[in-house]
Amino acid sequence: MKILITNDDGSRAPGLIALRAALLPLGEVVAIAPDRPRSACGHAITLHKPLRLMPVDFPDGGRGFAINGFPADCVALGVSDHLGGRPDIVVSGINVGPNLGVDMIYSGTVAAAREAAICGLPSFAISIASYEADDFQAAAQFAKYLCREVGERGLPTGTFLNVNVPAASASEIAGVAFTRQSRIRYDNRIETRTDPRGEVYYWLTGDRLDRSHQPDADVVAIEGNRISITPVRLNVTNEDLLADLPTWNLRWPR
Repeated sequence: MKILITNDDGSRAPGLIALRAALLPLGEVVAIAPDRPRSACGHAITLHKPLRLMPVDFPDGGRGFAINGFPADCVALGVSDHLGGRPDIVVSGINVGPNLGVDMIYSGTVAAAREAAICGLPSFAISIASYEADDFQAAAQFAKYLCREVGERGLPTGTFLNVNVPAASASEIAGVAFTRQSRIRYDNRIETRTDPRGEVYYWLTGDRLDRSHQPDADVVAIEGNRISITPVRLNVTNEDLLADLPTWNLRWPR
């Protein structure tokens, strides 16, 4: 296989290095990642400035690329003809921190997998459910296993996988769960602070509110030390509301 990998933590992130090393036995691995951390950038793309490609050397002597853009830009460039043609699969990660519930909307790592699906390629995003993660081996080995499986089976058009791995050793992981997106959200608060010069600034913070009581939710799987795999569709139309809208009094006023 030809495998394109990327992330939102930057081209020198240990999660990307571990992912690349795990996938090398499967075929050609091309790494293109942002030149700096781009966490929570969502599905941002670069339209108003040029993208620049810079070589990056990996610890094993291999070479990848960094760009001055976002994860979705990395995929757009990686699937073009400028770097040797389209890959067979795109893997985004290994992200530090969970991408559960609404996190999927904000995540640049998930956006890269979504961009690959938009381009018609099978893809998945993989994250470790801890912001203090420093051991990527279990997640990397599962990424290798899943990459091989997706490569053989493919995915439905317009669908990608969002994978979250518990912050645990391989022996502590209880299994794999096939999950749906949970209804967790954040009680966002804006804290007003003052810098040493007396200038006021604002800091976005918040507490996670778990409103998902479904036993097959992604957050439930992680709490049970299981790997969560959620299939995600590009089509986000609310079919129930679409069917109900004709009953509303919504007519063009004349």
